[in-house]
Amino acid sequence: MSKLSMEQADKIVDESLKKGHEMGFEPLTVVVLDAGGQIKVVKREDNSSLVRPELAMGKAWGTLGMGFGGRELFRRSQKMPIFFGALSDMSGGRMVPVPGGVLIRDGEGEIIGAVGISGDISENDEICAVHGIKAVGLVPDTGDPE
Repeated sequence: MSKLSMEQADKIVDESLKKGHEMGFEPLTVVVLDAGGQIKVVKREDNSSLVRPELAMGKAWGTLGMGFGGRELFRRSQKMPIFFGALSDMSGGRMVPVPGGVLIRDGEGEIIGAVGISGDISENDEICAVHGIKAVGLVPDTGDPE
């Protein structure tokens, strides 16, 4: 299994932010976690609002915790709200089950980390995360089939 390097994580963040600028999105906060849920890189743009780091972390952490992307987390949370309420309680409120949390997979399909972005609408956050992951030659997993 490969590991997510600091260089890759940093480039994912920079490329994600660059995409947000190109598309005219609101100021973003980007968090990249390794496969064990530990922070590799966090960047919060100027004027990104107060709770964005926690939201971005929750999006990334939730995908790692459950093993599938934010879109699938969202679908399941809609079908099983009691379970996801309990899951939120058990995780200390660290799970944010919405798009914008994207698993990072290597070429063999192994999970090597996750990106969480918050700042614009969730779908736009996800666009930036996918772009950043692809920019380093890794595979994004949003929770939707390709």
